[in-house]
Amino acid sequence: MTETSIFVGGGGEGYGTPQELLLRYGNRHGLIAGATGTGKTITLQILAESFSSAGVPVFMSDVKGDLSGLARPGSADSKLHEPFAKRSATIGHALNYNAFPVTFWDLLGEQGHPVRTTVSEMGPLLLARLLELTEPQEGVLNIAFRLADEEELPLLDLKDLQAMLVWIGQNAAEIGLRYGNVSPATVGAIQRQLLVLENQGATKFFGEPALDLADMMRLAPDGRGMINILAADKLMGSPRLYATFLLWLMSELFETLPEVGDPEKPKFVFFFDEAHLLFDDAPKALLDKVEQVARLIRSKGVGVYFITQNPADVPDDILGQLSNRVQHALRAFTAKDQQDLKRAAQNYRPNPRFDTETAIKEVGTGEAVTSFLEAKGAPGMVERTLVRPPASQVGPITPGERQAIVSNSSLWVKYDRSIDRDSAFERLRARAQEAAAAASKAEAEAEAQKAEGREYRNARRYDDGLPRRPAGRASRSDSLVETFGKSVVRQLGTRTGQAIVRGILGSLFKSR
Repeated sequence: MTETSIFVGGGGEGYGTPQELLLRYGNRHGLIAGATGTGKTITLQILAESFSSAGVPVFMSDVKGDLSGLARPGSADSKLHEPFAKRSATIGHALNYNAFPVTFWDLLGEQGHPVRTTVSEMGPLLLARLLELTEPQEGVLNIAFRLADEEELPLLDLKDLQAMLVWIGQNAAEIGLRYGNVSPATVGAIQRQLLVLENQGATKFFGEPALDLADMMRLAPDGRGMINILAADKLMGSPRLYATFLLWLMSELFETLPEVGDPEKPKFVFFFDEAHLLFDDAPKALLDKVEQVARLIRSKGVGVYFITQNPADVPDDILGQLSNRVQHALRAFTAKDQQDLKRAAQNYRPNPRFDTETAIKEVGTGEAVTSFLEAKGAPGMVERTLVRPPASQVGPITPGERQAIVSNSSLWVKYDRSIDRDSAFERLRARAQEAAAAASKAEAEAEAQKAEGREYRNARRYDDGLPRRPAGRASRSDSLVETFGKSVVRQLGTRTGQAIVRGILGSLFKSR
């Protein structure tokens, strides 16, 4: 690698010229595709190493648990050393084993620093996608976010959102006058989806302290970019949560970072593994957002690289934004496979020396068909390429080694403990307690007034020398008083119930 480019691979006999990714075009996005077992993980590893060496921080998800090896150098004692050394000699690459600065993250908080965000920061669009809500349910969710802002009820974690939805359900008639019909059944459906999300472990994801993007964009003391690795092997059991988190992170980068135009090298590189999970059954509004982010985020100095088995997994509008491509072998066993293969080959600038479609079928493990932007941003001619070996360890490190890296990180103190500060749940609970106390006091006063009236009537009866009223009979005036008192108590009882409910949920039209 030179100071201005990343050496991806080269070739010997039958292969093309050495392939380099120019750092100034590293923010023009990219694609790493290929069938299982064709070498995508190694390609991902060498690109992360190279961006880090160039002083560019990287984020990547570790779906299989293999990428933690970036934290340790490769070894001459490894069984892979001989084939790696042979390949390095073939392509003219000096094989120098080295470790890289790594920070481990985990949404579940088990294999790295906990990653959290608040419900408010996630927003209704992504949350609706995460919960697989229908259009009417998404509308109610938008009402919840709007009213939370108006009522000054911060939505930080899932219990805040759950309490907010209860409030909406109990005040549906009043809210409906302002925002449209809110069905209790719709609210209940959203609550059930939140319960499913809770059972998948999302409780740990929503809360504080929220992730500070600056902690992912750090440089090591030696000037190399930090490689941020998200433990995703267990997270893949909740694919919708995985995809939504990565989309949220990409959106946060887009909304937070300033415009930098086309820098000499990227400010940050984001690798999105198992990219098909982002697009499967995605509504048009979400796809539009992904396309917008992919199109505009490069001006923030961020490069986004999608990793998937088949380029057909990525919508055409987004695929057109991916300028740097590494295509490992595709298998064509079915008619659809053959169509996908032909389509993949058509996305490359042809090379007169070979047929691209045939090459994509024939390249072996660790080989690829590549194309990178050349000078002035023109697409490079497609080439068959031997991908260079990585400098770091291939395969995972031990759990003990991982835990030592996490424990010794300066971020451990910052993210180790969750914070449950005053928010919607606590404020609504406080309102419930205040309303219940006020209602109880009003009811007690009403009972006292009723008892005082009874004593007053009895006192007048004895002072006037009138006979005591037999038990079970009432005078006309006594009956009216008692009837009035009972009415007051009934009304207060009703108000007590309403106060308790509204205390739990807040009062939409309370005076401020």
